[in-house]
Amino acid sequence: MSRLALCRECDWVSRLPPRRPGQQAHCPRCGHHLTGVAQRDAQAPMAWAIAALIALGLVFVFPFLGFSTHGVGHVMNFGDTVSALIGDDYGALAAVLLATTVGFPGVYLAALIYLCIAAGRNRRPLPGVVPLARLLRPLEPWMMSDVFIVGVLVSLIKIVSLADIHIRASFVAFCVYSLLLLRTLTLIDWTALWDAVAPVPAPGRDIRSGATGRSQSLVACAACDTPFVANRHHRCPRCGKRHHVFRVDRIQLTWALLVTSALLYIPANIYPVLSTITLGNAQPQTIAGGVLHLAEAGDWPIAAVIFVASIVVPISKIVALGWLCIAAQGRPGASLSRTRAYRLTEKIGRWSMIDVFVVAVLATLVQAGALMSIEPGRGAVAFAGVVILTMIAALTFDTRLLWPDSAYPDPDTESSA
Repeated sequence: MSRLALCRECDWVSRLPPRRPGQQAHCPRCGHHLTGVAQRDAQAPMAWAIAALIALGLVFVFPFLGFSTHGVGHVMNFGDTVSALIGDDYGALAAVLLATTVGFPGVYLAALIYLCIAAGRNRRPLPGVVPLARLLRPLEPWMMSDVFIVGVLVSLIKIVSLADIHIRASFVAFCVYSLLLLRTLTLIDWTALWDAVAPVPAPGRDIRSGATGRSQSLVACAACDTPFVANRHHRCPRCGKRHHVFRVDRIQLTWALLVTSALLYIPANIYPVLSTITLGNAQPQTIAGGVLHLAEAGDWPIAAVIFVASIVVPISKIVALGWLCIAAQGRPGASLSRTRAYRLTEKIGRWSMIDVFVVAVLATLVQAGALMSIEPGRGAVAFAGVVILTMIAALTFDTRLLWPDSAYPDPDTESSA
């Protein structure tokens, strides 16, 4: 049986045909993924989620990395990264590290298992399923275990010429956990999962496909994707999530976040992100200084990674989102290319967190007393703020403003599957 879907990116109403296992639906207007890949049941993502959660538990059982130089050694556990940052009075960095690498993913996996169990029950539904399902998808952009692995590898390459590095079992478990988490995310069929825990209600009135949602006073639920007519209370009739009506214009909100990010990017580059202390002598290092140091040492690939992630990506994201805000305030044109630019900008922003993770790992691992140690700097806090604010700016930007409200020429009202 077909169903209606409202694209979040271009505001186009489509009629989805029934999907067979392995198929997914795309918006015929902008190509946005309207649904994930259809699964036969909820057993596959639940199995992968359980495996990922077990691997995550093993991360805290064994040592993570080992460091030794001139007969002085240090072994760190994963939890030491948090305690070391807190001990250096960088609790904000510790909170970001813990939340993005294990906190949000751990909650996500446990909640997903609970939802999959609830979806497979034909009897009385389990309590709290709908509120829990509402909260999960907003966590996905903030789960950065894969970014953390790259940050660890960059950290090891930066100090491999100064000391002996030992990979321990916990790091292997973390890599396995990250791979299992990514696999779990690719298997979730949110459309079918929502149908199992909260069936789609009948629309209050006729809704036309092949037209925009704005022309019909439709909005899409941010949690369950259900299109509904905005009512006085602005709550989704399916899951009860409140539809956010911004008192501040969305473009103005994005501009405010971008300007704040640009201003914060100045101290992020002026202040050192870390300081290497050797025999009592401190050598502070900024983001640009770290790139130059790696290049002079001959580590061009790592220097390129840091340069792109910490300099090119943040600046490009601020410029690109600013350009999109200007485009959204003008006449719509070349909407598809602008939407693709937004997708790329939104996807790559999280990888700027590599430098923050590098600082966290080095500050925890390189602890050899008076011989050598590394401490985080104020620039790392400012840079973490830049990454977080630009990610929020991308999430608040309304891509529907890039598209005209009039009917799309020669629309295919049946979305592709």
